[in-house]
Amino acid sequence: MGEVEISPIAHVIQLSVAPVFLLSGIGAILAVMTNRLGRIIDRARTLEAQLEIAAPERAAMIESDLDTLAVRARLIGRAITMCTVTALLVCTVIAVLFLSAFLRHDASVAVALLFVASMLSFVLGLLWFLREIFVATRSLHIASRRVHGRRRT
Repeated sequence: MGEVEISPIAHVIQLSVAPVFLLSGIGAILAVMTNRLGRIIDRARTLEAQLEIAAPERAAMIESDLDTLAVRARLIGRAITMCTVTALLVCTVIAVLFLSAFLRHDASVAVALLFVASMLSFVLGLLWFLREIFVATRSLHIASRRVHGRRRT
């Protein structure tokens, strides 16, 4: 008789393994994104300190860099938000799976809708992340300087 009670839970655990692995991947991506945000903030603080003592021509360049960093911070913030929403939705999928097993209720429609919503928010988060990367690479100031007749690498 105890086996009959454990079987639905064992099945739910089997079903929830994939979303748990998905959470691990989302966590890794969130770590990358928060690291980028931290670097953006650190760079902005450095530039703000330089701005106070900069010559007018250099100050204009610093202001431009700060504007770009503000755009990047906003984009990565949106990406982090959407990926966090994704993780919350995946956690909700897992919770609904367990609740449906305990309450013996068919929650397949709710689980499907929550999963689709999580994937949509994940796609949006990745798109914001990609946009931030485009802004970052477009704003690079890599000068093609010549040092002793050679290109600097």
